[in-house]
Order: sequence, then structure tokens, then C-alpha cells
Amino acid sequence: MTELVSHVAGFYPRPRDPQEVIELTGLTEKRDQRAGTLSGGQARRLDVACAVAGGPELLFLDEPTTGFDPEARRQFWDLVHQLKAARTTILLTTHYLDEAEALADRIAVIKAGRVVAEGAPSELGGRTNGAATVSWDTPDGRRTRHTATPTRLVRELAQEADGEVPGLTIARPTLEDVYLQLIGGNQ
Repeated sequence: MTELVSHVAGFYPRPRDPQEVIELTGLTEKRDQRAGTLSGGQARRLDVACAVAGGPELLFLDEPTTGFDPEARRQFWDLVHQLKAARTTILLTTHYLDEAEALADRIAVIKAGRVVAEGAPSELGGRTNGAATVSWDTPDGRRTRHTATPTRLVRELAQEADGEVPGLTIARPTLEDVYLQLIGGNQ
């Protein structure tokens, strides 16, 4: 595998150090193995190692964590954060909205070939201004209220409960909620 990454790096005028790239992609323990012996997730990491070996300014990643287990996925997220810190611009396509939220500075939602929304993950579709769902437990059962002023409601509930509000949860619309609303699904 080291030979492959070194070979690919050799095509570029300012490549990254192949050993650094192998370490960066979490393949240090596999560096002497043949590419054909790697697991599916390791092979995907090798793909990324070859992609970053040339020290690109712009990197396209299409569904890069498909088939990764949760640990490998988080390691890959760390790699993307390191690449961003090194000033690499990354265009990432993914259907994993938690991944988009964790990695993206800006998101575009595309429906039928057209961009229907674009912006920072936290602001997409008015998430920061959308109604929050506040839920809590009462002696009569679970209650839920949708409100644009959750802090006020929680303050009122805390006064009524004389302190802690049993079973209190507060949730704003998730990126998935906004996505489904934007594409017209699960309304």
C-alpha cells in the first residue's frame, strides 16, 4: 500500500509525504499490506489516501463513509477536519445528515437537480428560528408543546414545579426534519 500511495504522490508537483498520508488516513498498521487484502472500509481509506497524496487544494468526496463502521466513520471525520484546517476545500456529497452537520460549513439541498436551500447547517431552513418542541412529565402523563420561546416556557414550568422539571426535553428541528420538509417528504 505504501508503494501505491508513493506512486500516486509522484504524479504531483507538491505532494504530501506518503507516510504522513497513510498515518492521516488511519492505515499505519496496514501500510505493508497489499491493497487487495484490505477490508472494505480500509480500501475506502486507501482511496482517500490516494486522493490527498497530491496535496489538493480542492477535494471531491462522494459518499466517502458508505460502509464504514461507526469508529471508522468518526476517524474519517477527524481526517476531514484536519484537511479543512490545512486549507483544503472539500465538496462532500452524503446522505448521512449527521455527517453533513458535523463536517460542513455550508450545505446545499438538491431536489430534482435544483438547489432548493443553501446555508450553514445550523441555519438551513430557519432551524435557529423554528419552533422548539418542549416535553415534560406531569402526574397526568407526558406533555408536549411547540413554541418559539422555549426558554420562557421552561422558566414557567420550573416555577410551577418549584425547581426541576421532570423529564424535560427541548428539541429544535433536526437537519433531517428540515431536509424532509424541503424535499417534500414526511410532512
